[in-house]
Amino acid sequence: MSWFESFVLGLVQGLTEFLPISSSAHLRLTAAFAGWHDPGAAFTAISQIGTEAAVLIYFRKDIARIVSAWFRSLTDKEMRADHDAQMGWLVIVGSIPIGVLGITLKNQIEGPFRDLRLIATTLIVMGIVLGIADRLAARDEDGGKHRAVKERKTLKDLGIRDGLIYGFCQAMALIPGVSRSGATISGGLLMGYTRESAARYSFLLAIPAVLASGAYELKDVGEGHVSWGPTTFATIVAFFVGYAVIAWFMKFITTKSFMPFVYYRVALGILIFILVSTGALSPHAGDSAG
Repeated sequence: MSWFESFVLGLVQGLTEFLPISSSAHLRLTAAFAGWHDPGAAFTAISQIGTEAAVLIYFRKDIARIVSAWFRSLTDKEMRADHDAQMGWLVIVGSIPIGVLGITLKNQIEGPFRDLRLIATTLIVMGIVLGIADRLAARDEDGGKHRAVKERKTLKDLGIRDGLIYGFCQAMALIPGVSRSGATISGGLLMGYTRESAARYSFLLAIPAVLASGAYELKDVGEGHVSWGPTTFATIVAFFVGYAVIAWFMKFITTKSFMPFVYYRVALGILIFILVSTGALSPHAGDSAG
């Protein structure tokens, strides 16, 4: 991997990680369209450490409060009723599904799941799911001629059942094209949470999963065409770009619809199917590109 490739891929990672359009799919597609090697699951997981570092800094006050309350709840029974302490437990509970499935499906994640036809399918299907979830949220928030405005849930209403559902939604992102934020935000909206609450928990829930996945894949750096220098550079680029994107996105979702992302996902999925079906792009493009 050249330094230019690592810069472009780091830029793509930072731009797409927090948007509901799938960063892993865009890394895969960028390499395929450019005629580069598929960066692979290891590069994707490690570069995501950069964007998660952006989450740690952006939500540093929330994270410090949650971690502090959680540790105190281990010895202080009264603290176990504290919302921040409960959030700590809920992040742990919600991280179980992706941890178990990530290990179980490791070979599929690194192989068959990176087929461009599967990526196109998940882009379209999950885009439609996000669109439906967004419409339901808008209906509750706006009401209507014969319908009163319905109050949606916040993170104070989050319990173990919803935390696990969020966790299984996040685990779907093991398939490139699903999108970690897209799946968890869709799940949250369908369960009746506000856009801001769904996105906030989605970002907090991703921290242990992404950091653990990145640490696990460190052993594979240096094998094949992915080396330490370019991977580290891409991770740094992803951090700076990701921080700017997350700040913008958290403001965007408070007043805007997710529908632009829905249209983009569906259009991109259709384009991939057209290119593959006409032979302009191989479903395994990048596997042997030089």
